[in-house]
Amino acid sequence: METRELRYFVAVAEELHFGRAAQRLGIAQPPLSRAIQQLERRLGAALLDRTSRTVTLTEAGSVLLAEGRAALDAVDAAERRTRRVALSATGRPGLVLVTKAGTSSELLAKLLDAYAAEPDAVPVDVILCGPAEQERLLREGRADVALLHRPFDSTAGLHTEELGTEGQVVVLPAGHPLTVRSHVHMGDIAGLPGLPLPRWPNRDGTYPPGPGPRVRDHAQVLQLVALGRACVVTPESSRAQLHGDVAAVPVLDAPKVTTVIAWPPHSRSRAVADFVRTVTCLP
Repeated sequence: METRELRYFVAVAEELHFGRAAQRLGIAQPPLSRAIQQLERRLGAALLDRTSRTVTLTEAGSVLLAEGRAALDAVDAAERRTRRVALSATGRPGLVLVTKAGTSSELLAKLLDAYAAEPDAVPVDVILCGPAEQERLLREGRADVALLHRPFDSTAGLHTEELGTEGQVVVLPAGHPLTVRSHVHMGDIAGLPGLPLPRWPNRDGTYPPGPGPRVRDHAQVLQLVALGRACVVTPESSRAQLHGDVAAVPVLDAPKVTTVIAWPPHSRSRAVADFVRTVTCLP
């Protein structure tokens, strides 16, 4: 199966319309139809059910769509990593680190300072992203290393080293009755009147059902908390980002959060190896 055929099929499967898929691919519709038919003959399976008005996926087509997307993502990631290594060899920056905005700020500064002091250090580009995006950027080859947070981020298939584990706190509006307590439990904050937990986007961009406000970044959440519209449970280290209009209280039964440095298992970058070695040797 050729990469070109996979791209053609994924376009049709996502659009469920040959005309729109052909326009998206920048080709004419007849050769696209022939390519899909040839792919079906080669696989010995119908991938699409076609009528004069609709195009739908068969069971086999649904499987190929999921597998095809993963395969194409892997090909694209390989190309991006190869290009980055080539650029690094010409003296241009060769290390990209991605982390979630608003978290691990003190740790990140410590890691970058330690690595910069190494004699063979290369410039590090830092990408600050929204929740759960750093894992995707790393897997797509848009970053060389990432700071991930278990249990929220998946590290399956990645190489990792643990950098630290911490508890979580609930961030509340300053002056809320719970802020005078030394600690709380998850049951104490579930269903607080007027202070629902925020809803973060799923990986596909949709939001889970619930009463909480839709949010996309840490700054947005903190503003909603300060306005008395939400509360949020977040790692203890986020205290460093808080201002006087909010307060944090430890949540004893919230899951512990482990921060890890993660990188692709097939990485052959000396810069990545040096960076990981440096940050994992820090006290």
